[in-house]
Amino acid sequence: MAKKPTPRSEFVMFDVVYEDGSQRSNRKVDASLLGGLDGDEPARQAIMEQDRAISEKSGLPPLQIKSIKRSGK
Repeated sequence: MAKKPTPRSEFVMFDVVYEDGSQRSNRKVDASLLGGLDGDEPARQAIMEQDRAISEKSGLPPLQIKSIKRSGK
C-alpha cells in the first residue's frame, strides 16, 4: 500500500540585521505568508514572533529588527 504524500511547506530564507548591529542569517519564513501587495513585509512579523519565542525560552529580551532581506540577494 502506498504512503500518503506529506504536505510540503516551502520556506524563504532571510538575513536579519538587528539594531545592535548583530546579524542572523537564513531565518526561515513560510513562503505562503509572502507575496501579494505586502511583498516581504509579513516576513518581519513572522521573524518577530520567532524572536519572541526564542526570548521566552532564553530569558533575554528580544532584539529590535533594523532590516531584513532575502538571503542570497
